[in-house]
Amino acid sequence: MTYTLSYYQQSQGWVSFYSYHPDYMIGMNNYFYSFKGGNLYRHNTNEVRNNFYGEQYTSRLVSVINDSPLENKLFKTLTLEGDDSWYALLETDLQYSGVIDSAWFERKEAAWFAFVRTDYAVPAPTSEYPLRSVNGIGRSSSVVVDVGTTEVSFSITPLVQIGSILSVGDLLYFAVAPYDSPQLAGKVTDIVVNYRAGDNKIVIDTAIPDTVPISDQAPFIMYIKSPVAESHGVLGHYMVFSLENTSTSKTELFAVSSEVMKSYP
Repeated sequence: MTYTLSYYQQSQGWVSFYSYHPDYMIGMNNYFYSFKGGNLYRHNTNEVRNNFYGEQYTSRLVSVINDSPLENKLFKTLTLEGDDSWYALLETDLQYSGVIDSAWFERKEAAWFAFVRTDYAVPAPTSEYPLRSVNGIGRSSSVVVDVGTTEVSFSITPLVQIGSILSVGDLLYFAVAPYDSPQLAGKVTDIVVNYRAGDNKIVIDTAIPDTVPISDQAPFIMYIKSPVAESHGVLGHYMVFSLENTSTSKTELFAVSSEVMKSYP
């Protein structure tokens, strides 16, 4: 991809990359002109920002947070000091799945604040299990499959507790012997626990994409938390953040910070 690199006289440095690629450029009478396709353009006069030669572009900024580079850390949040929120893609040397949509930022005093959510694949590959909130329940006692839904029941005597961590919206996985290949069963829609009535079950929606029908009555059941309900941030020694803004008006960004805590394995 071709970029135009700009030099800023006051800072004595090359400060920005631009997406437009002119045929010729010249400065005259305090204005900047460029030629493209035989046409003459005067820059910094169009009220629509990031529009060059009739084509609209996106503002992008890439930088790194690298305090205490020898320590493994959890990057929990992102704070933008500016007048608008941005889409953020977050990557580290250990994990490549952090994302914050521009609509997820909340305005707090003079800054935009959001917590890091995992941009996870569904179904989750086994390589993501150590970095995700994966919890096992145990082997089910029976499985009732219906159109678009499945009920997974667990023993009451002896008791197999579903637990209080599981929530509606989490993804349920199952594995059959030798229990080394978990598969996506569906999304949790209801949790029914009433021991006196004989209920100790989970109801899942199996109509979501990439689900596999549970083919056994007693598979091992596990679940993965929703990234909205439970966010661990991204793990690594440093974090590279890429910001994007599609606004066509003037947008200022002064500083970017993150709430970081040391990781203790």
